[in-house]
Amino acid sequence: MELVIASNNSGKIKEISTALRSFPLAIRQLSEFPRLPPIVEDQKTFEGNALKKARSISQFIGKLTLADDSGLIVPHLKGQPGIYSARYAGPQATDEENNQKLLQELQEVTGEARQAIFTCYLALVHPSGQERVIKGECEGMIATELQGRYGFGYDPLFFIPSLQKTMAQLSLAEKMQWSHRGQALSQLKEILPEFLERPS
Repeated sequence: MELVIASNNSGKIKEISTALRSFPLAIRQLSEFPRLPPIVEDQKTFEGNALKKARSISQFIGKLTLADDSGLIVPHLKGQPGIYSARYAGPQATDEENNQKLLQELQEVTGEARQAIFTCYLALVHPSGQERVIKGECEGMIATELQGRYGFGYDPLFFIPSLQKTMAQLSLAEKMQWSHRGQALSQLKEILPEFLERPS
C-alpha cells in the first residue's frame, strides 16, 4: 500500500520513513503530486493542523495519508513558539533565524524557567474516512547556545537533562528513542496494521 507523507520537511520525512521501513509501504512525498492545491495551516492547535492536512490530501489523492504537526512549547513564553514554531522569526524564517530569536527571547531567563516541551501530533487518514490522531511529547530545557550537528529545527537548543545532550547531539536511532516524534511513531506502528488491512 502507498502512504503519502504530508510534509515538505526533509527531516520529518526521513524520520518517518525510517521508523516505518518494516511495513509493506511505498512512501510517497508531496512533491510527487504537483496538482495538489496548497493547504493553509490555519487551525489553532497542532492536532487541528495535522488533521486538516491529512484529511485534505487523502480526499484529493485518494491514498492513505500521514500528516505531522509538531512544535516547541516554552511555558515561560506563554506557550510560544507553539503552532508557529516553523515561522517563529517570520513567514520564511530559517531554522537558524528561529533559533536565534528563541535565544534572544530567553536571554535573561535562567534555571527552571527555560523548561520546554517538544510536542508532535500525527494524523493518519484512510480514503474510507477512518482516521486516528496520536500525540508524542518530550520534555527538556532550552540550552544557552546551539549544540550538535544532527537533526533540524530547534534540535540544537533542546537539551535533555537525563542525557546531558541536545537533540542535535543524538544519532537518528537515539533521537527516535527519545524524541516527541519517536514517541508518536512508536504508537503509530501499533495501530497502522488495521489501516493496512482496509482496501484503498
